[in-house]
Amino acid sequence: MPQFAISDIHGCAQTFDVLLNEIQLSPSDELFLLGDYIDRGPDSKGVIDKILALQKDGYRVQCLMGNHEEMLLECLDPAAFGMTDLWLKNGGKATLKSFSLPEDANPAHIPKIYLDFMHRLHLYFEAGPYLMVHAGLNFKAPEPLQDLNSMLWIRGFYQDIDYDWLNGRILVHGHTPQITEATERQLQNLPEKQVINIDTGCVFNKHGRDTLTAFNLTDQKLTFVKNQENQS
Repeated sequence: MPQFAISDIHGCAQTFDVLLNEIQLSPSDELFLLGDYIDRGPDSKGVIDKILALQKDGYRVQCLMGNHEEMLLECLDPAAFGMTDLWLKNGGKATLKSFSLPEDANPAHIPKIYLDFMHRLHLYFEAGPYLMVHAGLNFKAPEPLQDLNSMLWIRGFYQDIDYDWLNGRILVHGHTPQITEATERQLQNLPEKQVINIDTGCVFNKHGRDTLTAFNLTDQKLTFVKNQENQS
């Protein structure tokens, strides 16, 4: 029963579809999605529609929250001053457009089924030897899994990894886009370093960051698909 992890789809619904076909996802498999389904790419709605359809059809799809989902949800709080501007500047306009809403629309106008999906998202998963989060962990915290902000936003934490705390687990994360070769090097060093970043910048078309990655947790293999939206 293969298990797969994918992160940072960012509205690239076509690429997501192609990658799922490449890994030949079946209902007996388990798919972990590590957040950032929305923003920047052209079809955030389509990405969530695909996830909901898979779940409805009996596929085992587990979903984490990313910092982009958190930004959108914080826009719904009238007390969160300035959050809407921050979200819009970080790809929120593309998300609103995918829902046929004006670029300056209140995100509360996004249909409830999609907002409910975001409210249900988890912050971390453990599966066998793997610990999965969106961005990473703050290993300086007394309990890294209680630092919720870091799980969604942290970068540059590798020098602080507490291997005693990991206790043999492998940390899988996204959030910080890198070239595919960097992810391949991390895979080669996985027994020693115990961390792999599977965000290969699908939504970006620069500096080699233009690929959506699936990590097969079962046999530790990577599948890469170039951004399909950029080919359209």
